[in-house]
Amino acid sequence: MTDATGSGTGRRILLEANVERPDIAAIVAQVVDACASRGIAVRMLESTSANVATGTGVEAVPDTPRAAEGCELVLVLGGDGTFLRACQYANAADVPVLGVNLGHIGFLAESEVASLNGVVEQIADRDYRVVERMTIDATVIHGDRVLDRGWALNEVSIEKLSRQGVLEASVEIDGRPVSDYGCDGMLVSTPTGSTAYAFSAGGPIVWPELDAILVVPNNAHALFARPMVVAPTSRVAVETSVRSGPSVVVLDGRREVEAPAGSRVEVVRGRRPVKWVRLDDSPFTDRLVTKFELPVTGWRGRSSGRPLP
Repeated sequence: MTDATGSGTGRRILLEANVERPDIAAIVAQVVDACASRGIAVRMLESTSANVATGTGVEAVPDTPRAAEGCELVLVLGGDGTFLRACQYANAADVPVLGVNLGHIGFLAESEVASLNGVVEQIADRDYRVVERMTIDATVIHGDRVLDRGWALNEVSIEKLSRQGVLEASVEIDGRPVSDYGCDGMLVSTPTGSTAYAFSAGGPIVWPELDAILVVPNNAHALFARPMVVAPTSRVAVETSVRSGPSVVVLDGRREVEAPAGSRVEVVRGRRPVKWVRLDDSPFTDRLVTKFELPVTGWRGRSSGRPLP
């Protein structure tokens, strides 16, 4: 397996953990001890460290975008929500992120907590590879004014601020109108996000090796309500109707931007992908079957490895 790059001295990782887990203190202590025995320093956010009794040997840093600077990678202990939060620090520092699942499904995690000691050993030996996952950049515009900008690994969701009525929205692809919708919301997703909110809204599952942008109407009251998969070079815009009232733009289910009625949200391929740690070469198909517990008892497979004539 290809080694990851990194210095042999002064090694450190940023550890981000789900502090709401009742057993998290013991798990964090296990990681800290395992890293210390292998010459790797552990850094944690002050907000996380304050909720976990880690003892000595842990560097606490302010919760800023620069938290992961100087680290080899960001190690995440938790579910997908914790992973998405940790990606903010990893992406800002341009370092890879590695998830260990403590949650329910943990689709974004690379390993389970039962294998935690082995994960630390692979980090110490640099026995991992780094792949890139596509992101999307979003710009929220009202009139001639840019209200906010942000990025997402999973999806950008445009939703009606009030739960009464539907969101009236128009979708534009590459400067041309596609359709008007009355819906609960519009989702613009990456392939990574295709197994998350977009999947729940009826979108297709897209293998992460494929670069594309998904446009998924959420509970649309329209004859044309099919999800669309467009080129990664496309510019997707969602314009909300003045009649709908204010909306909210949600990035990865975490960061929210309120947008007045008649706002426009433009989404393009992200300028910087997320660097993603892979610990093995298992295909995405296996992850899909395992995480979603898909039935495969009827599968027989090829009786021979020889190519078909």
